[in-house]
Amino acid sequence: MALHADQLDDYCTAHSHHTSAVLQELHEATHARTDMPIMLVGPLEASLLRMLVSLSGAQRILEIGTFTGYSALAMAEALPDNGELITLDVSAETTAIGQEYWKKSPHGHKIQLKLGSALESLAHIEETFDMIFIDADKENYPHYWEACVPRLNPGGLLVVDNVFLGGRVLNPEIDAAIAVDNMNKMAQADPRVECSMLTVRDGVLLARRV
Repeated sequence: MALHADQLDDYCTAHSHHTSAVLQELHEATHARTDMPIMLVGPLEASLLRMLVSLSGAQRILEIGTFTGYSALAMAEALPDNGELITLDVSAETTAIGQEYWKKSPHGHKIQLKLGSALESLAHIEETFDMIFIDADKENYPHYWEACVPRLNPGGLLVVDNVFLGGRVLNPEIDAAIAVDNMNKMAQADPRVECSMLTVRDGVLLARRV
């Protein structure tokens, strides 16, 4: 029996938590106003992120890679009213779209954007977090891993997107695939965490700080 991945992805999306009206507007704006809407996590993964925030009881979240702020808003919607999400990105242009829609949401006040190199921003962040989401430039994934694991609270959750890189990790040749594959191996061997890889969209790695 052949499995039709795109159809199954649509089926999963249809049978998961539906996004809020503002999040749906942001999804549509990203497709209309950017050249790379594929960079969105999409409704299915947004549902997963929202569920992980709720299940973990997270109150402080760090996100590396904002794009248009879709995933940030999805997670912020599940945070308590006094929760905080810090998101890091280099693009003032795409994050401006996110800020426009965060202002429309009753959860937007929970989000704080820091512009600049993520690794440089991380060097100035001393706080620890209940949950960290990595979805940025793939070549730096091993560096993000090493920077983020120490910033996780005990029991904290580290979530990494695109750990399949379109299947290229099976035979990594380009720099991005080599970096993602290296990070995947680092995660599996890291005694500071226990991890599990999910076949959601382009692969999602979950790691819990022990």
